[in-house]
Amino acid sequence: MCIHFSKKEEMMPIRNKILALSVGIGLLLLIIELVRRRRLREEYSWLWLMTGAVILVLTIWFDLLRWLTHLVGAITPASTIFLFAFVFLIFISLHYSVVISKLTDQNRELAQRSAFLELELNELKRSLPSADTASS
Repeated sequence: MCIHFSKKEEMMPIRNKILALSVGIGLLLLIIELVRRRRLREEYSWLWLMTGAVILVLTIWFDLLRWLTHLVGAITPASTIFLFAFVFLIFISLHYSVVISKLTDQNRELAQRSAFLELELNELKRSLPSADTASS
């Protein structure tokens, strides 16, 4: 099925374009500021910077969004954006699940090391002559 857009649908409404440009630019500026303040690590910032860039590209190059809409078989460009946003959020959730799992393993390992060091320290304290018996 081929979808033909009417003249009215060929361009993104100006309000939508202004909003999308504002969101894209705002996201880019926010990410840069968060990295600058060390609230967001550089290794995670690239994903969010790419998201802001994609928003800007799709806003400026609306024909690309229409082509993607046709490619995925969606009816409207808005549904394509929601589809990609949903897939993006799934990948973000998966990524953070992997990171949390790794941190959980590291936390468990550190707790075990700490317990062994504490046990070793207590054994060393018991094996050393106490200061009271040495002074008598």
